This record gives sequence, C-alpha cells and structure tokens, in this order.
Amino acid sequence: MSRVRRERHGLSDSLPSRRDFLADFGMGCTGLALGALLHQDGITRVSASETDSATNLPPHIPPRAKSVIWIFLAGGLSHMESFDVKPALNQYAGKTFDETPFKDLLEPERMNRKLMGTGLIPPRKQIMGLQTGYRPYGECGLVVSDWFPHIGQCADDLAVVRSLWTIHPNHGTQLTWHTGRHPREGGLPTIGSWVSYGLSSGNNNLPEFIVMGDSVGGCCGGEYAHGAGYLGPTHSGVKLDLGRPQALPFVKPAGGALLPDEQAEEFEFIGELNRASAAETPNDLELTARIQSYELAFGMQRAVPDAVNLTAETAETHRLYGIDTPETREFGERCLTARRLVERGVRFVQLYHGAGGAGKWDAHSDIKKGYDRLAPQVDRPIGGLLQDLKRSGLLDTTLVVLGTEFGRTPGAQETGRDHHPQGFCAWLAGGGIKGGVTHGATDELGFYAVEHPHYVTDIHATVLHQLGLDSHKLEIPGRKRLAIDHGQVIREILNA
Repeated sequence: MSRVRRERHGLSDSLPSRRDFLADFGMGCTGLALGALLHQDGITRVSASETDSATNLPPHIPPRAKSVIWIFLAGGLSHMESFDVKPALNQYAGKTFDETPFKDLLEPERMNRKLMGTGLIPPRKQIMGLQTGYRPYGECGLVVSDWFPHIGQCADDLAVVRSLWTIHPNHGTQLTWHTGRHPREGGLPTIGSWVSYGLSSGNNNLPEFIVMGDSVGGCCGGEYAHGAGYLGPTHSGVKLDLGRPQALPFVKPAGGALLPDEQAEEFEFIGELNRASAAETPNDLELTARIQSYELAFGMQRAVPDAVNLTAETAETHRLYGIDTPETREFGERCLTARRLVERGVRFVQLYHGAGGAGKWDAHSDIKKGYDRLAPQVDRPIGGLLQDLKRSGLLDTTLVVLGTEFGRTPGAQETGRDHHPQGFCAWLAGGGIKGGVTHGATDELGFYAVEHPHYVTDIHATVLHQLGLDSHKLEIPGRKRLAIDHGQVIREILNA
C-alpha cells in the first residue's frame, strides 16, 4: 500500500491489527451487505475447527443439473387434493372408518410403528370427501386437482413422488423437510446450505444460496429452515425482499457518500488488510467468511439490482407468471426472480409461500375456502416458471422441487383436515428428472405410504445427486450423520 493511501486513511506506517482496524472503521463501509450475509456478528461465529468449504473440488459424479429452485408450501398441503388425488374419499364420504374396508388404518400400534414410535393423535374417524374436482393432464394422464390447473398443464415434465413420510406430526417438520432431522435438533445444515458447501459459485457477484418469502414460524424452525448450522455462515441462505426498495439491505451505497472509484479503493484497501491477516491465521473461518462477504458485497451492488429488475422482462412474460394480476403478483415476482437468478448462476433458490406461524396451508377448518384462496396464488406462477424454464432451455439444467412438511388426514376435522405425516407427496421437474411419471403410492384413502416409501431426505439425496454431489462425501470430521440423514437417491425418477 502506498504512503499516500495510508495517509489518506489516517494510518501510520505500522499497520494496526485487523480487528483494531475494523473496530475503528466501525464496519461502516457504505454498500456492504455484510449484515445480510453473516446475519449478526457474534451469533454466526464459527471456529476454525468446525468446517471448511468443499467448493472448487470436482463433482463426485457427472452432474445433470446446475441449479435448484426449491418451493416450499408451509403448513402441510393436502396430498389427496393436489397431486395424489383419492376418488375413494368421495365414495366413503361421511362414513366412519369402521364402516369401510379400511377400519384397521387407525389401529394405534400400526400408526405408531409407521411413525417410528413418535405417537400420533388419530384423526377424526369420519371420512371427508374431496373438496375440489380433478382431471387428468398431459400424455402421461397425471391426475391433478382443480386447484392446480396451470401446474397440471406441465404434467409431462413432472415426476410426482407419492410415498413420502416424515417423523413428527407437528409443524416442526417444516424444519425436518429442510434438514432431515427432528425439530428439536435445530441449527443443522439445510439442503440449500449443503448445495452451497458442495459446489463452487456459478456467479462471483451473487450468493450461491438465496431465499425469498417470509421465513417459517418460530414454532417450526424459523431462520434455521434456510440456515447452514455447523457448515458456517458463508453457506446460509441470503434473504431477498422484493417488497423493499432495496431487495437486499445495505447492498446499495448511501447516496453521495462515496464515488464509485473511491469505494473501489476502499474495498481494495480492506482486501489487502484481510489477506494479510488471513496469511497469519489461515484456519480462521470467521475471517474467511468476512473476506468472502466483502468481496461478494462489492459485486452484488450491481448484480442484485440487475437480477431483481423485472422491468427488463416482456409484458408477455409478466402475464405468464401472473405479475399482471394482484392475486398472483407477489409469488409471480418471486418465481420470475428465481428464473433470473438461476440463469445468472445462483445454485439454490428457496421460495417460501404461506410461511409464518404454523403456515397458511395448515387447513384444520374450512379447507375449501382456504385453498380456494391460496392455490391460485401459486398455481399460475409455478406453471409459468416451468413453461418459461422449458422454452428457454433452462429446465434442462434447473431442478425444480415443490414440497411441504406433511399431508392432511383422510378423516375430517370439522370442515378441515388434520396433520398427516404417514403419507404425502412432492414433485420434481427438470435437471435430468424423468417427466410424466409417478413413483410410489399411498393406500386407497391416502393414509399410509405403502409402495416404495421414502423418507424426506431421499428428496435431498436425489437433488444432490443431480447436481453431481454424493452426500456421504460431504461428511464433516467430528459431525457424525446417520444413514437416514443422507437419504437414498430415488433412481426410478431419473433419466437414463
């Protein structure tokens, strides 16, 4: 560093320690996205012994996908009235389970065994008929409920897994869906953080893992649902708020505070100090995270506003995503932004819908009225996303996943349905996934996963596999994971 530059910053020839410098400087560089990237200092600190990044290593297997768009409907979408339609519910509607051939479904020992001993309060014994119609779509004939016609039009691109199960009957399974673990074990890496950890960035000016939408409620994991746990803060999801003038706080320099050339010089100066300190403490992951965040923040000042600038899209594209309609505008903007992010190299984009509290898809009462309102908010935007990715060729390398924490009971709970972890569904599309197929099955009433049952981490394993990653090779020394944590790849839904 030149004497002129040192004098300009009020430094003597003897450089201060990095910590003293940052304390004196007040972490006040305009435009830094440090707060968004590292959350709050002191909360996200990680010791050098915890972990290191696996990035810049070759993939474990040939990848079929480059990016993931992970859509989460919070509260527990009814599988029987979405993508695992059960006409038998209409046949037996109003009858008790004892009046049907399925009376043994509520036998407590069987239920507890299916839930690995967690126990579950049985649903009401009166069967509730379907609250919407249904019809087949596409050449594959996939039956989809009338709440999701736009997604149904993409049936030949979907692989629906109809035999999922999870370990807990309450909404903590929102965290289980993202980490694979029981909700009491908060602070573990999520699927998005594992992708960030395992892959190098596809764009040096944007984070690998971006989140849009309200976080899940505090009862259900909160920020942990897109956190990185022991992988360290650099692999946590970075939240964008499209409803704010600045989608990412602090990414835009304060007006008139610094000229662009001056700011670039400030960043170069901080970079020199960071690298000098890093040479002295090469295993300090907190320092590594800070260096990366400073470098990333500078590039993000242009990259983020460009990525979220939806005015660059045509009016036809806005209509495709439903941005021209108040009902679908908010989620449509998230879906279109997700497409713009993956085409710029972002590895993992997580979209929440209905999050907060227990989740809006939690239909204990008046399920018809609730889903009549909720389903249109997401159906057209998600259908538009799939169509847009396909016509642009991005669907070949972008894996889209739609999921929820559990399903709903076949039995009525007054005018709604209760929580149901024994059997539910999700779907995947693109990124080397076989389209127009269903895999696994629940019984005739949608109660149990009876054919090819899959724990939720099988979805995780499949996503990682398509990105060229093997979960077992992402092990962290000193952090033992169970076999069920890794999951098993669902090979039946993969293209050859």
